[in-house]
Amino acid sequence: MMDPTRQQKAKEYARIKHRLFALEIILTALGLVLVLTTGLSVWLRDVVLSITTQPFLAIALYFTIGMIGYGILFLPMAFYSGFILPHRYDLSNQSVQGWVRDAVKGGVLSLVLGTLVIEGLYLFMYLTPQWWWLIAATFIVIFTVVLANLSPILIMPLFFKFIPLDDAELVQRLMRLTERAKTRVNGVYTMILSDRTTAANAAFMGLGNTKRIVLGDTLYGNFTHDEIETILAHELAHQVHHDIWRAIAVQAILSVVGFYFTDLVLRAGVAYFGFDGITDLAAMPLLALGLGAFGLLTMPLGNWYSRQREVAADQYALEMTRNPQAFISAFEKLADQNLAEIEPEAWVEWLLYDHPSIGKRLEMGHAFQTPA
Repeated sequence: MMDPTRQQKAKEYARIKHRLFALEIILTALGLVLVLTTGLSVWLRDVVLSITTQPFLAIALYFTIGMIGYGILFLPMAFYSGFILPHRYDLSNQSVQGWVRDAVKGGVLSLVLGTLVIEGLYLFMYLTPQWWWLIAATFIVIFTVVLANLSPILIMPLFFKFIPLDDAELVQRLMRLTERAKTRVNGVYTMILSDRTTAANAAFMGLGNTKRIVLGDTLYGNFTHDEIETILAHELAHQVHHDIWRAIAVQAILSVVGFYFTDLVLRAGVAYFGFDGITDLAAMPLLALGLGAFGLLTMPLGNWYSRQREVAADQYALEMTRNPQAFISAFEKLADQNLAEIEPEAWVEWLLYDHPSIGKRLEMGHAFQTPA
């Protein structure tokens, strides 16, 4: 049974997080509009071009200044939502120094990857201004696949320590699970989460030859083997159902539509503000507004699709393990440990949740346990 006190805290925590999410979106949109309407973007473009007229160096410099400015302006909100709030609700073990270190590493990584992406987008604009949006969508999909493959060996180790799971019985059990599903993995690892958070997590990470099972030490230390098996059976379902490739296909479609939408926003905005074409550096905030607006508009659709795949994965886990009690107890523990709200309001789940609510997942477990 779940702790009612934890569930009350979960409701409070969820409300605060949702408000912060909405506030960040509103402030970001207002900031971009102000940068455009006050002439700040034109001023920054002129400053950058006075330093260098080399197009791609200028793009990188403008983007870097914008990202650093955004990071500085939103630092108080990031510190509150990423450090103060989790500590207040006993979800974080991280020190201030640790949080700052992760924030700096995350910021540098975002800047490097973001620069690669923005340089690519402007290259396509220069080379094929009428069709750049189609090439950009293809580029983003390929970039995402490459990142997914490299993440377990190059990106995640920057933030977390991974060690082979030192539990021969559990490793053997999980490997048998993957064999039954005809899925190959490159080992079972423990990810050290406990120096940062009290929340539990587990996942399949990587693609192809980097695919591996990863258990957070906060999960391994608090869950039984049966519970871990049912959680990993759920993750395994995504491999069996080819959900990663399905998601990539969906992303490809959304990327094409999204970049076409952004092209329309860019061209309308360029005409309105009098910029020198879509490659004008001063129009970069328009690019961000177009992509951000499309992402926000299609977020409910993407979340709905994700929830359908998660339901199928839960069903697979129940059928493969034939252990509904472990399924139920695992999600009850996850709800308490991760401070997850059991029954969010319907509109909140529809708009923001990419997984079904814990309450719906528990209902599925009970229905499997006592079929009609």
